[in-house]
Amino acid sequence: MKTLLGFLLVTTSLFNLPNLDSITQALSSGNVEVLSKYFDESVEIAVADEEDVYDKAEAKTILASFFTANKPAKFDQVHKGTSKGQDSVYCIGNLETSTKSYRVYVFLRVEGGKQFIQELRFDEE
Repeated sequence: MKTLLGFLLVTTSLFNLPNLDSITQALSSGNVEVLSKYFDESVEIAVADEEDVYDKAEAKTILASFFTANKPAKFDQVHKGTSKGQDSVYCIGNLETSTKSYRVYVFLRVEGGKQFIQELRFDEE
């Protein structure tokens, strides 16, 4: 019974991720304004071999530059999940752009029922 209850709680929490849905839609359209609403105080961004930690304003500029050079065509979410303690959420997906395809990893910290992007990775496929 406890196992079933635990499974239901985790499953319910996976489907109750409205911020993650907004984030995946923003990735699909390259909407930096929407993405930046979910940034934590600092965000680690990795594009191909370049990786660094940025404050919100810098992260917004880096992403705007990335999406200008790589206009998104479509984003397909492949997997999402929640940590065992439910203090973090992640999403993995494929981003097709005008120039290349990327495997995208999004890691969010959960606090007070809100989700904050701590890491975005764009690995060339």
